[in-house]
Amino acid sequence: MRSDSRLSRMLHVLLHMARHDQPFTSEQIATMLSTNPVVVRRTMAGLRKAGYVRSEKGHGGGWTLSCDLKEVTLLDIHKAVGGPRIFFIGHENENPSCGVAKVVNAALGDVLKEAEALVMQRLEAIPLAELLAEFEQLYKAEMAALDRKMAEQ
Repeated sequence: MRSDSRLSRMLHVLLHMARHDQPFTSEQIATMLSTNPVVVRRTMAGLRKAGYVRSEKGHGGGWTLSCDLKEVTLLDIHKAVGGPRIFFIGHENENPSCGVAKVVNAALGDVLKEAEALVMQRLEAIPLAELLAEFEQLYKAEMAALDRKMAEQ
């Protein structure tokens, strides 16, 4: 089963948007994500509806941020892009007549509910600004290493 990458892909896009003070067209984002502009527009529509991005048509238009990254969490973006259930593990039969299957379903159901609650809680605790700050720190370290390497040559 293919995993759903909408959350990670849109986080990628939003962080690029935060770093560059310019609109991104659906075509540019599609190139960045190796996908189709129609897929980008469909996914970005959920972010627009939630108020995290806006779009302008015409020359010089495109997608821009319309939110404070300190106020938006990973869970907010997950919900905005129509994120699926966190876990795809499920029951073979939702309403089994077999007693063993009932016991198995109950055990799996409880574990998955607890795990999903923990994942959602953690996603809610991480603002996008935190990811941007971590990236900026990584970028500065990489640039410093590159500068040192260039100086050695």
